[in-house]
Amino acid sequence: MSKLFLFIMALCASLCPVGSYAQEGVSRVVSIEEMFRLADQNSKSLRPSATGVEEAREGIRVAKNARLPELEASLSFSYLGDGRMMDRDFSNGFKAPMPHYGNNFAIEATQAIYAGGAITHGIEIAKLQEQLAHLDLETNRDQVRFLLVGYYLDLFKQQNMLRVYEKNIEQTRQVLEDMRAKSQEGIVLKNDITRYELLLSNLELTHTQLENTISILNNNLVTTLGLPSEMKLVPDTTLLSKVLPVNDAETWTNTAFSHSPALKQLELGVAMNKHQDKIIRSERLPKVALFAGNKLDGPVVIEVPPLDYNFNYWYVGVGIKYNFSSLYKTNKALKRNKFTIQKSVERYDDAKEQTELAVKAGHIKYMESFVELTTQEKSVELANQNYSVINNRYKNDMALITDMLDASNSKLAAELQLVNAQINTVYNYYKLLYISGTL
Repeated sequence: MSKLFLFIMALCASLCPVGSYAQEGVSRVVSIEEMFRLADQNSKSLRPSATGVEEAREGIRVAKNARLPELEASLSFSYLGDGRMMDRDFSNGFKAPMPHYGNNFAIEATQAIYAGGAITHGIEIAKLQEQLAHLDLETNRDQVRFLLVGYYLDLFKQQNMLRVYEKNIEQTRQVLEDMRAKSQEGIVLKNDITRYELLLSNLELTHTQLENTISILNNNLVTTLGLPSEMKLVPDTTLLSKVLPVNDAETWTNTAFSHSPALKQLELGVAMNKHQDKIIRSERLPKVALFAGNKLDGPVVIEVPPLDYNFNYWYVGVGIKYNFSSLYKTNKALKRNKFTIQKSVERYDDAKEQTELAVKAGHIKYMESFVELTTQEKSVELANQNYSVINNRYKNDMALITDMLDASNSKLAAELQLVNAQINTVYNYYKLLYISGTL
């Protein structure tokens, strides 16, 4: 009995009392797949990432605007003062009257036809940013799903433990009634009754703590899933009967290399830096553009005396522009970007290695959970055999009620550990899915 008491006290220490689970509400059985679907629809944690996808999509349209022609127009009015003319040695000056009201209107269109590839690579970077936004959404979705799986399976455990403790409390109360009845006959000592009363008190305390933990987990789930706060979620028990795949570590590792959003994001980072390198190199190339315009100026001040007329003219042409300073300025930018590319490649290699280590560690724990499950199944079998023997002896007055209680508690504890082992196996499976990017 002392071992059972220590086991119960350990459970008491592992839980913390917060709130109460005594809430009214409708129960609903939810599968993991349905939980994922509800989270994708209602989780507020995913909304910023979904908005980021739309933002990145608009960024592509903004980048493509660089291919459109530039159209500029200007309009101005001015007041012109009289001029003054003089000799070259600034002598013999005299006043030169001129029209006082001036105006200017100009419209010009420019179309870039070659920019060294800067526009094209700018658009490609914008497209990669959209892919990054999608991967960011996928990463956040996997994080939310894995968090929910943890809540879900923990809720499963806590509800299972609650049922076990309710059975223990019921049995302990029955034993106390029997002991109190026998104490009047002088068969049972008072300190034995006190010990069971203490045990019952600890069981009831742990029962309350389990209810509070269940309330917290249930609230976390319904809030994330967008369900009514008063709803009580019940995990789908058929989850434990599903056959989980047993693949080798290499298969899981290759899956992670192909599907991990984190690795894909780093790959895109390398590609973006390479496009940035080409944009920097484009600064060394000439820029060619077509242009056309129309201007209306007045008065005509290039004549002496000035002519009080409006002068309208139009023009079309092709222009070429080359920045000679790029020959000595872009070298440093290219060198810096070279290290940027190298750093992004090194980050990818490191992340790939860390992913491989995480997959292997997760796979070891996953396989270990099957060993634990087999062990717990054997423990349940032995506990059932022990309970059957003690029960027969008790019926034949060859065992005490305390022996019967110990056997019953051992049986319940073994069944509890079996269910927990099954849940741990499911958790380790979903953890591998999360690490490999296939959750």
